[in-house]
Amino acid sequence: MKPFLTILGVAALMSVAACDSKQENAVENAYDNKADAIDNQAEKLEDRADNMVGAAEEATENAADALKEKADAVRAAGEKAGDHVENATK
Repeated sequence: MKPFLTILGVAALMSVAACDSKQENAVENAYDNKADAIDNQAEKLEDRADNMVGAAEEATENAADALKEKADAVRAAGEKAGDHVENATK
């Protein structure tokens, strides 16, 4: 959670500073990198679920699905932050 908050802080600071397209891309890339890391965690959970049965398998798959949703939310937040950076320079 702390790295995510750090990224949000950096994005907020970048939105205040004079920004250009490169900075917008940097913000979006930071969020995408975080989302990719979360997706990797989800994939590892799915791999573990393949070796489980019953309720344990279902619970692990549900956790993987929740991580995928979190990754999607991080990507959406990155787009929004990138748009904010772009609009701050106009």
